Amino acid sequence: MALKAPNEYLMLKNKPALTLLLASPRGFCAGVDRAIQIVEQAITKHGAPVYVRHEIVHNRHVVERLEKMGAVFVDELDNCPDDRPVIFSAHGVPKRVPDAAQARNMIYFDATCPLVSKVHIEAERHFAQDREILLIGHKGHPEVIGTMGQLEDGAITLIETEDDALEYKADNPDKIAIVTQTTLSVDDTAGIIAVLKRRFPNMAMPHKEDICYATTNRQAAIKAIAKRCDLLLVIGGHNSSNSLRLVEVGLHAGADNAVLIADANAIDWNMMEGVKILGLSAGASAPENLTDGVIAALGACFDVSVERIEVTKEDIVFRLPRSLRDDKTG
Repeated sequence: MALKAPNEYLMLKNKPALTLLLASPRGFCAGVDRAIQIVEQAITKHGAPVYVRHEIVHNRHVVERLEKMGAVFVDELDNCPDDRPVIFSAHGVPKRVPDAAQARNMIYFDATCPLVSKVHIEAERHFAQDREILLIGHKGHPEVIGTMGQLEDGAITLIETEDDALEYKADNPDKIAIVTQTTLSVDDTAGIIAVLKRRFPNMAMPHKEDICYATTNRQAAIKAIAKRCDLLLVIGGHNSSNSLRLVEVGLHAGADNAVLIADANAIDWNMMEGVKILGLSAGASAPENLTDGVIAALGACFDVSVERIEVTKEDIVFRLPRSLRDDKTG
């Protein structure tokens, strides 16, 4: 008989055996950790409320915790009063946003991930050298909006697919440069770049890969476990680009099934029927307590044997803005 819900597992005398492949690295990256600390430190220093333009990171659990501390999340700078601090999200913002904050004499903190800022700087450098700039990314994503907003309208062309790369008409084929959204799939980006390289062999490439170390490492960890998984669970927000890419990478790398879940409450227990080996990871904006919650829920229903698969260690730390540092944050 199919087991439909956790209570039915709990009623069993002998719990079914489950091997849990726990991918590492997973969860918070240095950029996300820095952005969250900026909000926390701003509230500590300036008191509540502190305003945040857009979700600081794409995870409702993180957003709701910060809201309880005194953060107010808004869509635009127009929704913020002049006399309270405002923070720009980790995804980056168009230049017009800090310009408007300065014009209003607002206190503001830029929580843009330094790796995203690197892409902004690259785009400006290419523009200064009169290159046609192609941005590989997803239309409407905050990071893409922020990157395209670093320069005047029309200076950057968005390339979402290999078809876009094939159809792009260059004014000067020898003056092409590319930059990429940091949270894309390494494999998907490689395909688009290969098309562009064939068409524009003199194309200027990034000095270093724009896809960030955390995205690359989490995808590598998924690839290391995928072929063994009857089911792969990725914890993350459904609006989180890096989390969605982890699901895609897992499926392409051989997992029988891969699903994005927000937390333990979102587990579809019908999917667990017949699962002997379960893979588990978390996107770069998912806090570790969510992983702990999923493991605890599985442990209540199964005889879980945890196998930790670590592909690399991460020790990168990004410093906070000087005005928000204390003895603990450096």
